[in-house]
Amino acid sequence: MNAEFGRLLLSWYAIHARQMPWRGKTDPYAIWVSEIMLQQTQVNTVMPYYDRWMRLFPGVQALAAADEQDVLNAWEGLGYYSRARNMLKAARLVCEKYQGQFPATAEELCKLPGIGRYTAAAISSIAFGADEAVLDGNVKRVLARVFAFLEAVNTPEGEKKLWLLAAELLPKGEASAYNQAVMDLGATICTPKSPDCAKCPVNSICESFKQDRQDQFPVMREKQPVPHIDVVAAILRQNGLVLIARRPSKGLLGGLWEFPGGKLEEGESHAEALTREIREELGVEVEAIKKFGVYRHAYTHFKVTLQAWFADLKGQQPTALEASEIRWVKIEELGDYPMGKIDRSISNDLLKN
Repeated sequence: MNAEFGRLLLSWYAIHARQMPWRGKTDPYAIWVSEIMLQQTQVNTVMPYYDRWMRLFPGVQALAAADEQDVLNAWEGLGYYSRARNMLKAARLVCEKYQGQFPATAEELCKLPGIGRYTAAAISSIAFGADEAVLDGNVKRVLARVFAFLEAVNTPEGEKKLWLLAAELLPKGEASAYNQAVMDLGATICTPKSPDCAKCPVNSICESFKQDRQDQFPVMREKQPVPHIDVVAAILRQNGLVLIARRPSKGLLGGLWEFPGGKLEEGESHAEALTREIREELGVEVEAIKKFGVYRHAYTHFKVTLQAWFADLKGQQPTALEASEIRWVKIEELGDYPMGKIDRSISNDLLKN
């Protein structure tokens, strides 16, 4: 059955492979960029970002020489900004340690910032033809359904066994096409909901299809409830300019610009939280004047509801106590500064007013 799985999959892929800008290439840089961008993001969303990135940073040397702010600007909208910062670090390391050439083995690739087991396997197999199996969300779903895998795939134990199964299934010498084939199958046919089993090239050997239990796989351990956080941000204006602060490079949204503010503490109103946060962040007193808008966003592990308020400074000029720097900028220049989704929404709304 293992050999049959690979044979059927490769025959299907030869006809039905998706056309993507990075397909058919063995350039490890292009493959690396695409794989990092595709993590938790749909192909159609990634394509324009990939094209723009490759125009701005056509090779690892160009990326290594880039300024972090330019890299974050190019990444804006894809989220998970630590990935962009790690790409910059990895590019510089490739140039410094590997003379501008990506290492060919998964083991060496894993030593680069932001490259884990899956990404290393994808790069080494697609760019260098290494016999390395991949295991991402699409592959987990395919294997769980075809082999009626009873363990939860989102647990360390289940994932470990799936890695072993993926390695057993890998047809030697054909890892590049095979890995892309199994990922394509999960993305286009063996989808999370309503899989198109009639068109599936491996339905003849799929255990869950035979048992009509496709909707029962993959087995997932129930996740903990996602916490919700209330946040407030200040829109401070002076002489036609608005104040923005740059977050420290490390941590959530590191290196991005934002409207200063923070979390509400228990029992605080938004206005009270605003004055306290600005005092702590900028060392000045402000008065909350008027609510500007409410913004919501879901991160990986929590959800945020943010209220943005116009606020007035009381005398002193602000200083960067917690931010890496602050700037007074024209509203029409806010687009030049990389921001997270909520702060970009605020800046866009300011442009409309």
